[in-house]
Amino acid sequence: MDSKEIVRIACKAIDDKKGQEIRVIEIGKISTIGDYFVIANGSNPSQVAALVEGVEEALAKEGVSPKRIEGVGNSKWVLMDYTDVIVHIFSREDRMFYDLERIWRDGGDVTSEFVG
Repeated sequence: MDSKEIVRIACKAIDDKKGQEIRVIEIGKISTIGDYFVIANGSNPSQVAALVEGVEEALAKEGVSPKRIEGVGNSKWVLMDYTDVIVHIFSREDRMFYDLERIWRDGGDVTSEFVG
């Protein structure tokens, strides 16, 4: 499965669980760590956990497993590494603090390709 399809599935899973402010940044042209970042946040720790679970389940149904998932225990910033696609699920506060969109602003915002 290509990275664009992984992004589509992840975004739909996040949207289905009412994730907030879904953003997709194309990083492949400026970094070797992957092709895309998917960034979203939940409104509370339970929703952050539900978003992570939703993404993991949706991609598992398609036979895609993460290389690793970090941060699950604290539900403030969870990083899901799908090799060429890295999904970041934040609490609202941590998302504002770390501001990945600003840090990776040289990447292209391609959210409209994946989120209706």
